[in-house]
Amino acid sequence: MKVHNNIDSLPGISNPIVTIGTFDGVHLAHQQILARLKEMAMEIKGETVVVTFEPHPRSILNPSDTSLRLINSLDEKIDLLEKYGVDHLIIIEFTKEFSENSATQFVETIISGKLNTYKLVIGYDHHFGKDREGNFEFLKKVSSKYGFELEEISKQTIDNVAVSSTAIRESLLVGDVKSAEKLLGHPFTLLGKVIKGDQVGQQIGFPTANLDIQDPYKLYPEGGVYAVQIHWRAKDYMGMLNIGFRPTRNGDSKTVEVNIFDFNDEIYGEELKLTFLEQIRKERKFDNLESLKNQLILDREKVLKMVNQ
Repeated sequence: MKVHNNIDSLPGISNPIVTIGTFDGVHLAHQQILARLKEMAMEIKGETVVVTFEPHPRSILNPSDTSLRLINSLDEKIDLLEKYGVDHLIIIEFTKEFSENSATQFVETIISGKLNTYKLVIGYDHHFGKDREGNFEFLKKVSSKYGFELEEISKQTIDNVAVSSTAIRESLLVGDVKSAEKLLGHPFTLLGKVIKGDQVGQQIGFPTANLDIQDPYKLYPEGGVYAVQIHWRAKDYMGMLNIGFRPTRNGDSKTVEVNIFDFNDEIYGEELKLTFLEQIRKERKFDNLESLKNQLILDREKVLKMVNQ
């Protein structure tokens, strides 16, 4: 997949089959759009194009809103779009000035002008342009004028729950990573850089890698202990992850720390990719470090039993 950060210097793209959106989560409904893009591109020997925006539009349009939480960081989104076979990812810098573009301006300058779109595929209830005035009905009216074909992907449902980024976030916020995985079509992941911690885990026989999650909008699942797979330097390891305020140690800030099983390499400054498998338990406060250690032994046994089933 080729990633383009400057739409003004795109290479020639053959018969572009284009879709547009934030694609947070790259979930099952998104995947249906991507699959349809690939199918059409194969029919006409074209190339698939995803247009997305960075930073997330809400962070620019409502900068005082601190509730924005995203399933994917940009790097995670890039990895997933590549996994699902996208040929070109175009990242448009979303600014206040850009947000003032009308739907007509966006179609004229981006969809038609910069991309010379052959066919545009959009998801259910997609809106774009100033005041979200652009939608499927608008595109139907202007598609012939600007010379592109148009297709809408219908609403997708799994177990009577609409597949949406909102539904996935709601599952994650209560620690239900299995339901989130079902809606995503892949496990929830987290990228973080290892930083130095307070070494308490080392003292009780459960050394942890403390992670710095650099994307300020990245969503954390509910506080607790999770079974995770850790990917580092092309190798995978099992482990258990704690998200929370470390109440036994009277912590006052949220931390993300992972105990990697059977591992003793020096990894400060390294990036780890964590794949969530299941929540083991909720966050709890223990009377002392010995009680915490005993619980961690049980947690580890539960993770290993789950993995070996």
